[in-house]
Amino acid sequence: MVKRTKMKKLLITTYNFIGKKYLSLILNAEQKKKPFKVINERSTEYLFALKYLRMLCPGDVLDIGSGKSSFPHLLSTCGFKVKAIDKMGNYWDSFFNRHYKIDNEDITDPKTKQKFQFITCLSVLEHIPNHLRAMVNIHNMLEDNGHLVLTFPYNEDFYHSNIYKHPQAGYGQDANFITQVFSRASIDEWLSATSFEIVEQKYYRVFTGALWTIGKRLTPCEEVTRFHNHHLTCILLKKI
Repeated sequence: MVKRTKMKKLLITTYNFIGKKYLSLILNAEQKKKPFKVINERSTEYLFALKYLRMLCPGDVLDIGSGKSSFPHLLSTCGFKVKAIDKMGNYWDSFFNRHYKIDNEDITDPKTKQKFQFITCLSVLEHIPNHLRAMVNIHNMLEDNGHLVLTFPYNEDFYHSNIYKHPQAGYGQDANFITQVFSRASIDEWLSATSFEIVEQKYYRVFTGALWTIGKRLTPCEEVTRFHNHHLTCILLKKI
Protein backbone atom coordinates (compact mmCIF):
# COMPACT_ATOMS: atom_id res chain seq x y z
CA MET A 1 0.00 0.00 0.00
CA VAL A 2 2.86 2.38 0.92
CA LYS A 3 4.69 1.44 -2.29
CA ARG A 4 1.55 2.16 -4.36
CA THR A 5 1.13 5.56 -2.69
CA LYS A 6 4.76 6.48 -3.45
CA MET A 7 4.34 5.38 -7.07
CA LYS A 8 1.19 7.50 -7.38
CA LYS A 9 2.98 10.55 -5.99
CA LEU A 10 5.88 9.99 -8.40
CA LEU A 11 3.51 9.78 -11.37
CA ILE A 12 1.72 12.96 -10.31
CA THR A 13 5.04 14.79 -9.85
CA THR A 14 6.26 13.62 -13.27
CA TYR A 15 2.97 14.59 -14.90
CA ASN A 16 3.05 18.06 -13.36
CA PHE A 17 6.69 18.57 -14.39
CA ILE A 18 6.09 17.60 -18.03
CA GLY A 19 2.81 19.53 -18.15
CA LYS A 20 4.45 22.66 -16.78
CA LYS A 21 7.24 22.52 -19.36
CA TYR A 22 4.80 21.92 -22.23
CA LEU A 23 2.22 24.52 -21.20
CA SER A 24 4.82 27.18 -20.42
CA LEU A 25 5.67 27.35 -24.13
CA ILE A 26 2.00 27.78 -25.06
CA LEU A 27 1.25 30.30 -22.32
CA ASN A 28 4.27 32.43 -23.17
CA ALA A 29 3.28 32.42 -26.85
CA GLU A 30 -0.31 33.42 -25.99
CA GLN A 31 0.87 36.32 -23.87
CA LYS A 32 2.94 37.63 -26.77
CA LYS A 33 0.13 37.16 -29.30
CA LYS A 34 -3.44 37.24 -27.97
CA PRO A 35 -6.06 34.99 -29.66
CA PHE A 36 -8.14 38.15 -30.30
CA LYS A 37 -6.64 41.57 -30.94
CA VAL A 38 -9.60 43.53 -29.57
CA ILE A 39 -12.14 43.23 -26.77
CA ASN A 40 -14.99 41.36 -28.44
CA GLU A 41 -18.50 40.07 -27.79
CA ARG A 42 -17.47 36.94 -25.84
CA SER A 43 -17.84 38.56 -22.42
CA THR A 44 -21.42 39.54 -23.33
CA GLU A 45 -22.23 36.01 -24.52
CA TYR A 46 -20.60 34.30 -21.54
CA LEU A 47 -22.37 36.59 -19.08
CA PHE A 48 -25.75 35.81 -20.64
CA ALA A 49 -25.09 32.04 -20.65
CA LEU A 50 -23.71 31.89 -17.11
CA LYS A 51 -26.66 33.85 -15.74
CA TYR A 52 -29.13 31.21 -16.90
CA LEU A 53 -26.88 28.23 -16.24
CA ARG A 54 -26.69 29.33 -12.61
CA MET A 55 -30.46 29.79 -12.42
CA LEU A 56 -31.72 26.82 -14.42
CA CYS A 57 -29.17 24.02 -14.71
CA PRO A 58 -28.67 21.51 -11.88
CA GLY A 59 -26.54 19.10 -13.90
CA ASP A 60 -25.50 18.02 -17.39
CA VAL A 61 -24.45 20.60 -20.01
CA LEU A 62 -23.58 20.17 -23.69
CA ASP A 63 -21.38 22.87 -25.22
CA ILE A 64 -21.54 22.86 -29.03
CA GLY A 65 -18.70 24.23 -31.14
CA SER A 66 -16.20 24.69 -28.32
CA GLY A 67 -13.19 24.98 -30.65
CA LYS A 68 -10.10 26.18 -28.77
CA SER A 69 -12.20 28.00 -26.19
CA SER A 70 -11.80 27.58 -22.43
CA PHE A 71 -15.57 27.97 -21.94
CA PRO A 72 -16.33 24.25 -21.27
CA HIS A 73 -13.48 24.19 -18.74
CA LEU A 74 -14.92 27.29 -17.07
CA LEU A 75 -18.29 25.55 -16.76
CA SER A 76 -16.59 22.46 -15.34
CA THR A 77 -14.78 24.66 -12.81
CA CYS A 78 -18.21 26.02 -11.79
CA GLY A 79 -19.30 22.46 -11.01
CA PHE A 80 -21.31 21.58 -14.12
CA LYS A 81 -20.89 18.18 -15.75
CA VAL A 82 -19.90 19.18 -19.29
CA LYS A 83 -19.66 17.39 -22.61
CA ALA A 84 -18.07 19.49 -25.37
CA ILE A 85 -18.28 18.77 -29.10
CA ASP A 86 -17.00 20.33 -32.31
CA LYS A 87 -16.75 19.29 -35.94
CA MET A 88 -13.00 19.11 -36.40
CA GLY A 89 -11.73 19.56 -39.94
CA ASN A 90 -14.49 22.01 -40.88
CA TYR A 91 -14.37 25.43 -39.22
CA TRP A 92 -11.01 24.43 -37.78
CA ASP A 93 -8.57 22.64 -40.12
CA SER A 94 -7.17 20.97 -37.02
CA PHE A 95 -6.88 22.00 -33.41
CA PHE A 96 -6.07 20.89 -29.91
CA ASN A 97 -8.03 22.35 -27.01
CA ARG A 98 -5.60 22.55 -24.11
CA HIS A 99 -8.39 23.48 -21.69
CA TYR A 100 -10.87 20.63 -22.08
CA LYS A 101 -11.60 17.36 -23.88
CA ILE A 102 -13.50 18.06 -27.11
CA ASP A 103 -15.28 15.21 -28.90
CA ASN A 104 -15.20 15.27 -32.71
CA GLU A 105 -18.91 15.38 -33.52
CA ASP A 106 -21.11 17.14 -36.08
CA ILE A 107 -24.31 18.61 -34.67
CA THR A 108 -26.02 18.14 -38.05
CA ASP A 109 -25.37 14.40 -37.68
CA PRO A 110 -24.79 13.79 -33.95
CA LYS A 111 -23.76 10.42 -32.54
CA THR A 112 -24.44 11.25 -28.89
CA LYS A 113 -27.60 9.65 -27.52
CA GLN A 114 -27.47 11.35 -24.14
CA LYS A 115 -30.08 13.93 -23.17
CA PHE A 116 -28.96 17.16 -21.54
CA GLN A 117 -30.62 19.62 -19.18
CA PHE A 118 -28.88 22.59 -20.74
CA ILE A 119 -27.11 23.24 -24.06
CA THR A 120 -24.92 26.18 -25.02
CA CYS A 121 -24.15 27.11 -28.63
CA LEU A 122 -22.26 30.40 -28.61
CA SER A 123 -21.33 32.05 -31.92
CA VAL A 124 -21.48 28.71 -33.73
CA LEU A 125 -24.83 28.32 -35.49
CA GLU A 126 -24.02 31.08 -38.00
CA HIS A 127 -21.21 28.92 -39.39
CA ILE A 128 -23.48 25.92 -40.09
CA PRO A 129 -25.11 26.01 -43.56
CA ASN A 130 -27.89 23.60 -42.55
CA HIS A 131 -28.81 25.55 -39.43
CA LEU A 132 -32.38 24.22 -39.33
CA ARG A 133 -31.18 20.62 -39.14
CA ALA A 134 -28.74 21.62 -36.40
CA MET A 135 -31.56 23.23 -34.42
CA VAL A 136 -33.81 20.17 -34.74
CA ASN A 137 -30.97 17.93 -33.51
CA ILE A 138 -30.22 20.26 -30.60
CA HIS A 139 -33.91 20.15 -29.67
CA ASN A 140 -33.84 16.35 -29.72
CA MET A 141 -30.77 16.26 -27.45
CA LEU A 142 -32.48 18.31 -24.74
CA GLU A 143 -34.55 16.86 -21.94
CA ASP A 144 -38.16 18.04 -21.71
CA ASN A 145 -38.21 21.52 -20.14
CA GLY A 146 -34.48 21.80 -20.88
CA HIS A 147 -32.92 25.08 -21.98
CA LEU A 148 -30.73 26.27 -24.83
CA VAL A 149 -28.63 29.43 -25.00
CA LEU A 150 -27.85 30.63 -28.52
CA THR A 151 -25.80 33.63 -29.58
CA PHE A 152 -25.19 34.74 -33.17
CA PRO A 153 -24.99 37.73 -35.54
CA TYR A 154 -28.49 39.10 -35.93
CA ASN A 155 -30.65 41.63 -37.71
CA GLU A 156 -34.35 41.78 -36.92
CA ASP A 157 -35.41 42.29 -40.54
CA PHE A 158 -32.65 41.00 -42.84
CA TYR A 159 -30.98 37.61 -43.28
CA HIS A 160 -27.56 37.41 -44.96
CA SER A 161 -26.18 34.05 -46.11
CA ASN A 162 -22.54 35.04 -45.62
CA ILE A 163 -21.71 38.49 -44.31
CA TYR A 164 -18.03 38.00 -45.19
CA LYS A 165 -19.04 38.29 -48.85
CA HIS A 166 -20.74 41.64 -48.28
CA PRO A 167 -18.88 44.39 -50.17
CA GLN A 168 -18.62 46.44 -46.97
CA ALA A 169 -17.53 43.60 -44.66
CA GLY A 170 -14.81 44.74 -42.29
CA TYR A 171 -13.06 41.37 -42.19
CA GLY A 172 -13.46 37.66 -43.00
CA GLN A 173 -13.03 37.83 -46.77
CA ASP A 174 -10.47 35.00 -46.70
CA ALA A 175 -12.33 32.80 -44.22
CA ASN A 176 -12.88 29.16 -45.20
CA PHE A 177 -16.30 29.16 -43.52
CA ILE A 178 -19.51 31.15 -43.79
CA THR A 179 -20.95 33.55 -41.24
CA GLN A 180 -24.68 34.04 -41.55
CA VAL A 181 -26.63 36.95 -40.11
CA PHE A 182 -29.91 35.51 -38.88
CA SER A 183 -33.22 37.37 -38.70
CA ARG A 184 -36.64 37.07 -37.04
CA ALA A 185 -37.71 34.86 -39.95
CA SER A 186 -34.84 32.48 -39.13
CA ILE A 187 -35.92 32.22 -35.51
CA ASP A 188 -39.55 31.65 -36.52
CA GLU A 189 -38.38 28.83 -38.80
CA TRP A 190 -36.61 27.12 -35.89
CA LEU A 191 -39.59 27.52 -33.59
CA SER A 192 -41.95 26.08 -36.22
CA ALA A 193 -39.77 22.98 -36.61
CA THR A 194 -39.46 22.33 -32.85
CA SER A 195 -41.30 22.87 -29.57
CA PHE A 196 -38.92 25.63 -28.51
CA GLU A 197 -40.31 28.81 -27.02
CA ILE A 198 -38.40 32.04 -26.39
CA VAL A 199 -37.84 32.77 -22.71
CA GLU A 200 -35.49 35.73 -23.13
CA GLN A 201 -33.89 37.61 -26.02
CA LYS A 202 -31.33 40.42 -25.75
CA TYR A 203 -30.04 42.65 -28.54
CA TYR A 204 -26.60 44.24 -28.77
CA ARG A 205 -24.96 46.87 -30.93
CA VAL A 206 -21.43 45.76 -31.79
CA PHE A 207 -20.49 47.83 -34.85
CA THR A 208 -21.23 51.34 -36.08
CA GLY A 209 -22.50 50.06 -39.46
CA ALA A 210 -25.78 48.45 -40.41
CA LEU A 211 -24.74 44.78 -40.30
CA TRP A 212 -22.20 42.49 -38.61
CA THR A 213 -18.52 43.43 -39.34
CA ILE A 214 -19.54 46.71 -41.04
CA GLY A 215 -18.11 49.89 -39.56
CA LYS A 216 -16.00 50.28 -36.45
CA ARG A 217 -16.24 47.80 -33.58
CA LEU A 218 -17.71 49.10 -30.33
CA THR A 219 -16.06 48.05 -27.08
CA PRO A 220 -17.89 47.05 -25.04
CA CYS A 221 -21.08 45.96 -26.82
CA GLU A 222 -24.12 48.13 -26.14
CA GLU A 223 -27.40 46.52 -25.13
CA VAL A 224 -30.26 48.02 -27.14
CA THR A 225 -33.86 47.22 -28.05
CA ARG A 226 -34.99 45.38 -31.17
CA PHE A 227 -36.04 48.74 -32.62
CA HIS A 228 -32.50 50.16 -32.54
CA ASN A 229 -29.57 49.20 -34.75
CA HIS A 230 -28.15 45.89 -33.50
CA HIS A 231 -25.75 43.17 -34.66
CA LEU A 232 -25.81 40.39 -32.05
CA THR A 233 -28.50 38.58 -30.14
CA CYS A 234 -28.42 36.25 -27.12
CA ILE A 235 -31.44 34.00 -26.77
CA LEU A 236 -32.68 31.60 -24.10
CA LEU A 237 -35.01 28.92 -25.47
CA LYS A 238 -36.99 26.29 -23.57
CA LYS A 239 -38.09 22.90 -24.87
CA ILE A 240 -41.75 22.44 -23.97
